[in-house]
Amino acid sequence: MDLVEIREGKTTFFIQKQNPDHAFPPGSATIFFNKKMELNRDVTTLLLSIIQPENYLDTMGATGVRGLRVANECNIRVTINDRDSDAVDLIEYNAKKYASQIEVTEADANVIMSGRRFDAVDLDPFGTPAPFIDAAAGSAKNYLFVTATDTAPLCGAHLKAGMRRYFARPMNTEYHSEVGLRVLLGFVVREIVKYDRGVVPILCFAKEHFVRLHLRVANGANRADETMKNLGYIHQCMKCPYRTEQNGMLPKAQFCEECGAPLEPIGPLWLGSISDRSLIDEMLVKLPEMELGKSAQIERLLTFCRDELDTSTFYDYHKLSKLWKLSPAAIDVVIALLKEEGYEASRTHYTGIGIKTRAPLEILKKVIRGG
Repeated sequence: MDLVEIREGKTTFFIQKQNPDHAFPPGSATIFFNKKMELNRDVTTLLLSIIQPENYLDTMGATGVRGLRVANECNIRVTINDRDSDAVDLIEYNAKKYASQIEVTEADANVIMSGRRFDAVDLDPFGTPAPFIDAAAGSAKNYLFVTATDTAPLCGAHLKAGMRRYFARPMNTEYHSEVGLRVLLGFVVREIVKYDRGVVPILCFAKEHFVRLHLRVANGANRADETMKNLGYIHQCMKCPYRTEQNGMLPKAQFCEECGAPLEPIGPLWLGSISDRSLIDEMLVKLPEMELGKSAQIERLLTFCRDELDTSTFYDYHKLSKLWKLSPAAIDVVIALLKEEGYEASRTHYTGIGIKTRAPLEILKKVIRGG
């Protein structure tokens, strides 16, 4: 096996040599490693250095990089698992210098999660995590982390696949990245609450080609019932930018307050908060102490996640400007004007041209014009 040494954070490890001329270089090796997911791993390493679970399962290890970093940089006992024997050999090779903190196992992900419990369980599959959530719902004692890279089904671009995998109806809207995150989170929640367990999102975000969820889970029917209150629907007008939110498991017929057209339901999905602001503050304080390759990007991401409103949609203010044939003011000016009008408003981590607010469209039109 032709190996190359890599360093992420404070951790060194080996991966299979990849073909840089391949359309997708990580796919040119039999044991998967994607350098573009470094930010994903950096954020989780930073988070775990603060919450310090008793132990951690890297469910689909591949090279073992995620679990290796958690063991080495967070001083947490780690189990790294993979079902592929070649991957297990590479993980064991990489784990030698961190052996006292790492257990390596060879098993199907659903099998190990069905048979053992861990304080924190991390799912990072290639594509959809949907087939693994049920087993993870029982295996995770206190924390469940989930990555999804099948953003097209989640966001509504591949509607039938999204409906099959997540038992929800997504929609390819201007805020499709947020739809994808909330559809995934709603699906994970529905898989967990059926076991009388509650869920609290502590840090969830969407970035480029993936969605990442960090969740706290706890036992109790009452906690599950409280969690269920955050499930519902976004109702979107197909003729104008109007949208509204509705809590509940079944969508109710609604009509646009702007043009009277019937609204189309998106969901069921998560309508509640997706992050713990106090925890994000702790992460921002801890960030300069960590040796992370994506520190600057993480600081920006965390700041946006902390400050954005808890609405379940955002407006692309460039699209609104084009629709209304306006020359828009700068985004920070628009947000300041919304606040002067008495409405909460923020930017969003999903896109640089997104605005979160509950202000009516007539106010948005006014402030985009410049007041």
